[in-house]
Amino acid sequence: MPLYDYVCRNCNLRFETLLRDGATATCPRCGGTALDKLVSAPYAPARSKSLIMAARRQAAHEGHLSNYPMAERKKLLRRP
Repeated sequence: MPLYDYVCRNCNLRFETLLRDGATATCPRCGGTALDKLVSAPYAPARSKSLIMAARRQAAHEGHLSNYPMAERKKLLRRP
């Protein structure tokens, strides 16, 4: 089921929706079916070391350590 971005021709609302094959999208605001499908650009993964470290800190804060190597996991688990 692909995720598509649409713009409603009636109320100019931009939204995204997940559609099954053969399903027709409708605007969540006005219920209209006169929609323009937009091209969705994929996001590239973070390459910056600071962004990666920030994501790892957030994951560790939430208790999820699977993105760390085993040696780093052991160091993190030893901290109070």
